[in-house]
Amino acid sequence: MSKVAVIYWSGTGNTEAMAQAILAGAKEAGADAELFEVESFRPSDMPTYDGFLFGCPAMGDEVLEEGSFEPFFAMAEKKLKDVPVALFGSYGWGGGAWMEAWVERTKEAGAKLFGDGLIIENAPTEEGLADCRKLGMEFVKSL
Repeated sequence: MSKVAVIYWSGTGNTEAMAQAILAGAKEAGADAELFEVESFRPSDMPTYDGFLFGCPAMGDEVLEEGSFEPFFAMAEKKLKDVPVALFGSYGWGGGAWMEAWVERTKEAGAKLFGDGLIIENAPTEEGLADCRKLGMEFVKSL
């Protein structure tokens, strides 16, 4: 059984809803999956997991949240070489430039990136939540 962590930051609850649906999909696929708000996960715990699903909404000028998530990810990305990773998040403007940059950054860290990042505008609809569950399931099946 694969062990995965879904680690996220959410300001409005949109990315949190995505994370919860992704967790449900990962568990449905048979993973030992755990959900963490970014402040409650330590990069030093990363070696105990088989893969990670990171979630962060677009903030400011299409960047990762800078108070908690960016410092966490700066430490975590040093440990991502050859590690399976999927990215997700919500946005309210722009159209996804933050995700494109985050995908590139994750690839440069040497991660085994699954997909191109799942993005949802504003609050996820039932269809969006189904896409999130599917991401969790397919990520686990790829491990």
